[in-house]
Amino acid sequence: MPAKRRLTMRQLRQMLRLAGSGTSSREIAVVLGIARSTVQDNLRRAAAIGLSWPLPGELTDDALENKLFARNGVKQRTRRRAEPNWADLAVELKKPGVTLLILWEEYRGSHPDGYGYSRFCELFRSFEQRLSPTMRQEHAAGDKVFVTIPQEDPDR
Repeated sequence: MPAKRRLTMRQLRQMLRLAGSGTSSREIAVVLGIARSTVQDNLRRAAAIGLSWPLPGELTDDALENKLFARNGVKQRTRRRAEPNWADLAVELKKPGVTLLILWEEYRGSHPDGYGYSRFCELFRSFEQRLSPTMRQEHAAGDKVFVTIPQEDPDR
């Protein structure tokens, strides 16, 4: 599946102009060289916010982009569902007999509209990847001595 590429403002304005003149989504897609579903999606967005051709003269490219692609009421990088404390879950998971399935069932018991099991596991694994795998050891000066003894080489 190819990566999504953003439409230029010129393409968006031309799309709205062609749609305003009664051109079909299929013909607009051919003219602009983009997928018909992309045309339909963007025209649906424009209709939802009340944009039609001709666009107001004071509507800049940045303002048009913000109107069409803003996610109202949702901050970027925030999740919509309640999340557990991942650090506590990581500690619990180290106990014998505790599995992610058990932890997920407890989570769903307290948050019935929470994440499904596969998404829960995915979020937990992404949390685990952010953890530092180092183990810090504090040593009092003179308390212990660590000595390495060289191994004899059997080929000599």
